[in-house]
Amino acid sequence: MDVPAKTEINPRRSEAAVERAYSFASLSPYSFAERLLIRLTDLASYAAINLISNTLRWEVRGIEHLNKIDEDGRLPIYAFWHDRIFLSTYFFRNRGIVVMTSQSRDGEYIARFIQRFGYGVARGSSTRGGVGAIVEMARLMRANCPTGFSIDGPKGPRYVAKMGAVLLAKKTGNPVLTFCITPRKFWTLKSWDRLQIPRPFTKVLVEFEAPLYVTNDTDETTLRAKRDELQHVLDSLCVRGEDWRT
Repeated sequence: MDVPAKTEINPRRSEAAVERAYSFASLSPYSFAERLLIRLTDLASYAAINLISNTLRWEVRGIEHLNKIDEDGRLPIYAFWHDRIFLSTYFFRNRGIVVMTSQSRDGEYIARFIQRFGYGVARGSSTRGGVGAIVEMARLMRANCPTGFSIDGPKGPRYVAKMGAVLLAKKTGNPVLTFCITPRKFWTLKSWDRLQIPRPFTKVLVEFEAPLYVTNDTDETTLRAKRDELQHVLDSLCVRGEDWRT
């Protein structure tokens, strides 16, 4: 079976859940042509991200917020906008972060190339299997895996935060860590999220904000308020990133 290289696994993790998250899924439900397309797209995406990202110059701000979470013995729930997924995939590689991917052909090739970068996947989305994926991510966090959300995905609306990250924070007691990655020069794809592809050799700003906590007794109204707070923080990070870029 063709499996990606795995990140070192803590013995406390649930063996079955971790194996499922960090291993390539079977492509047997797909036709031969679909399997070929998934494999080619997976490899092309992996190569393109590596090729461009290795040329970039990185500036990081607010890393103390991530370090504090580690010092407190907790795990981060990373939250970011979907259009920054190219750079995020490379910057956070080989940290064992579990992310949500959709239950579709597109979701499968995304799952495969991010697994090559040392990520785990929980299959589901806000439109297909989302509740099951949140449960799986909570299980993996209890097994000592950090997680991440492109919180306006998988299909938008663009820059509108959804509830997944705050729900997971409530279930696990771990904080949501927001960040924004801004390339100084980039191309924009004609996709729903206007995906940003950095130009080779450009400079990139990575900025973290203070973590957001959600208690396990938080009611629905407060959950929505936490989501709105998350929205505000990410909007502010993007504004600061644009000020830096221009």
